[in-house]
Amino acid sequence: MTSILTGDIVKSRKSDSSVWLEKLKTILNKFGKQPIDWEIFRGDSFQLEVPIEKALYVAFLLKAQLKQVDNIDVRIGIGIGSKDSKNLHITEANGEAYVNSGEVFDSLVKKQLIAIKTPWLALNEELNLALELALLTMNSWTKNSAEVFQLSIENPLLTQSEIGKKIGITQSNISERQKRAGYDAITKLEKRYRELIQQKTTLL
Repeated sequence: MTSILTGDIVKSRKSDSSVWLEKLKTILNKFGKQPIDWEIFRGDSFQLEVPIEKALYVAFLLKAQLKQVDNIDVRIGIGIGSKDSKNLHITEANGEAYVNSGEVFDSLVKKQLIAIKTPWLALNEELNLALELALLTMNSWTKNSAEVFQLSIENPLLTQSEIGKKIGITQSNISERQKRAGYDAITKLEKRYRELIQQKTTLL
């Protein structure tokens, strides 16, 4: 099984494409190679394949990275499932994970900018409710909140003081920005996702 993230840039025409495109590619390149693992198409849409246990982590990382650009956000549909043999281009591949990703992406509504579809209905309901609640905070991230969330989730072993040194602010400022970003609750959701997915896949 695998996970496919299908996404596009919200309000892509309201910002310099070179800025958000560079940030998008920075994250995509961390998790694979173009075009077999990820590809950008139609100018502001993308697909990325990552191991299923990393799906929410990568989605949250993409959102944090792109929310650091003025007027920009991202929509992501996460599909979990099987896949057919790998194509040279991810956008030409097929299988359950691709179908689930496309279907849940097409179902996204205005505020529900991240959603997931797995082969397990009850799991979908639980995770999408949790995501809906998390997005109440994530959709309102400022550039500062998004930056600190990204640094924190990418460097979980660093102290607040060490994270602060990276961007030249105090430990107390890092603590405050993590709280505003909902860092603790959102990372608990990501951890819970990994636990639930592991439980499901070990039964296969």
